[in-house]
Amino acid sequence: MSAEPVRQRGRRPLHGEPVVDRAFSLLAAFDADHRVLTLAELSRRSEIPTSSTLRLATRLVSWGALERDDSGRYCVGLRLLEVATLAPRGHGLRQTALPFMHDLSEVTKQHVQLAVRDGMQAMLIERLSSHHAAPVEYRIGGRLPLHSTGVGLVLLAFAPQEIQEELLAKPVYSEPDNKLIKPDVLRRTLAEVRRERLAIFRREDETETIVSVAAPVFGADNTALGVLGVLVPKRVAQPRHLGLAVQTAARSISRELGARSSS
Repeated sequence: MSAEPVRQRGRRPLHGEPVVDRAFSLLAAFDADHRVLTLAELSRRSEIPTSSTLRLATRLVSWGALERDDSGRYCVGLRLLEVATLAPRGHGLRQTALPFMHDLSEVTKQHVQLAVRDGMQAMLIERLSSHHAAPVEYRIGGRLPLHSTGVGLVLLAFAPQEIQEELLAKPVYSEPDNKLIKPDVLRRTLAEVRRERLAIFRREDETETIVSVAAPVFGADNTALGVLGVLVPKRVAQPRHLGLAVQTAARSISRELGARSSS
């Protein structure tokens, strides 16, 4: 009787990709433009055979990570939202920031954002928007570039040095105009953001230029936990005046989170 092959630590199982990785692949098949998928679409986008997709999807439905409608199509389940609210860098920060975000929203009548850094991107964990706010594509849970948004620049400016160097080590292009940003220019921008504790970024879209004003939010150990930002059309923007309001709100959130000093 031959012995079973011994699996080496860190290697993929001999029978193929681990079940948990395939389950993650199924969940990753959904995005803002693909919120509801048929079994065939789910299989194609996850690159998993249909039979395995059905088996995994059925298990995820039973757990609540996926839901299935009357026509048999799949969407992300509420159980994932329940789990996501336990993330300390998201829910705890959001709950503390919300009252101050509401105040900013009342004053600006535009978009107020709260974001955290997730790797080499910014992730939006909350957004309050007035009915009269200019249209923007950013959504809660969406990801934004660190180098080409107001909230992203703040997160990058206060990120560990190795994160900054990793981004600066390769060509960086602005969005959406796709222009090369010189490393020395970006370094000076980040230094100014750290000094002023404020970022002002103008993004030119097809119909209107949007101005982003953002300030860091600090935690009990005085590290930057996230960033508070406001988006306003250029035609009504008063960046420096608005910057004072954003900084004041960010400092108030920081004090609530136990920061020793955010001045």
